[in-house]
Amino acid sequence: MRNRSRTIRTVPGLAEAGLLNAQKAAEVEAVAHRYAISVTPAMQELISHRPDDPIAAQFVPSVLELAATPEESPDPIGDARFTPVPGITHRYRDRVLLKPLHLCPVYCRFCFRREMVGPGQGLLGESELAAALDYIRSHPEIWEVILTGGDPLMLSARRLERIVGELDRIPHVGVVRIHTRVPVVAPELVTADLRQALRTDTPVWIVVHCNHRQELGPKARGALADLADGGFPLLSQTVLLKGVNDSVEALEELFRELVRLRVKPYYLHQGDLAPGTGHFRTSVAAGQELVRRLRGPVSGLCQPTYVLDIPGGHGKVPIAAGYLERDELGYLVIDPQGVVHRYGPAAAEADFPPAAQA
Repeated sequence: MRNRSRTIRTVPGLAEAGLLNAQKAAEVEAVAHRYAISVTPAMQELISHRPDDPIAAQFVPSVLELAATPEESPDPIGDARFTPVPGITHRYRDRVLLKPLHLCPVYCRFCFRREMVGPGQGLLGESELAAALDYIRSHPEIWEVILTGGDPLMLSARRLERIVGELDRIPHVGVVRIHTRVPVVAPELVTADLRQALRTDTPVWIVVHCNHRQELGPKARGALADLADGGFPLLSQTVLLKGVNDSVEALEELFRELVRLRVKPYYLHQGDLAPGTGHFRTSVAAGQELVRRLRGPVSGLCQPTYVLDIPGGHGKVPIAAGYLERDELGYLVIDPQGVVHRYGPAAAEADFPPAAQA
C-alpha cells in the first residue's frame, strides 16, 4: 500500500493506493488528461475503501465524467460575462469575487470550475493582481470581497497577508469572505502564520466547503478549532451529491457535527451543470424533499439555505419547497410533518391601527 504522506496526482498513484483497480485505472486515463487529480494525505487517511465511500466518490475520477449532456457548460454559472478584468467576477452590485489563484489542494469531481482550475493555471500575475485591486478601489459600491479560486488558503501567508492588507485599506470594503476547502482537506496549511495573515480591522469570514461528516477527521477538527479560537466566524457550504450525502441521515450528521465545531451551515448547493457531473446531480424535487424533512426535527442552527445558481450568470436563488400557499380565504401553511393548517385572513392581513395623534 502506498505511503500516505504525499498527495496523489496521477492515475497510477490512485491504483498504487488501492483506490482504483487495474480495469478502472485504464478507463479513467482519458478523464485524467482532461481534469486534474489531487487527493491529499488528510483525505487518503479517511477513505474507508468501501465501494460507496463518500470521500473517494468526491476525489477519485470515474469514467462517468466523460459523459457530458447538452445542458452542461464549461462555465455553468456564467462567470465569464461578469469578468471585467482577470481575477474579478462582479455579478452582484455590492460584492465581487477575487480569484488570486486557480489551484486547489484537492480536485472535486463535481466542481463547477473544473475547466478553469488545475496545474498550469497558477497565480494571478503581479500586474493582474494590481489591476484587480484597482478595480475594487474604483467601485465604491463594493462592500464585500470574496476570495475564491482555486483555494485562496493555498497562498503563502506572506502573499495572503498582502492581499488582505490591501483590501483592509480600501474604505468601502466592509467585509472579506474566504471560500476554502483547506481546513478540511489540507488542515496542516492552517498555521499560526496563516491565521496571523488574516488578522485585519476589516472582518474576515471563512466559508468552509465540506460535504460529508467523514471528512471531519481529527486534523480537520483541530484546524477549525484554531480558526474559531482565533476569532474568525465560520460558515459552511455543501454540495448536494447523489451517492454521497443525498439522505436525511447524511445531511443531519454533517450539519450537526459542523455546528458542534462552531461552523454554521450556510449554503446547500444544487449541483451545477458542469460537464461530466450528471451522475452526481439529484433532482431539485429530491433536494426539496430532503430539506423539508430536515426542517423541524433538526435545529435551526443546522439549516443551510438550499440554493441554485441559475445557469448563464443570472444569480443564486433559494429553491427550498414553499411552506405557505394562498387561497381565497387567506393562507395555508404546511408544517414540518406535511400537515396543512389554516392561517386566516384576519391574522394574515390585519392592518396596524393608525398612530395616535400627538
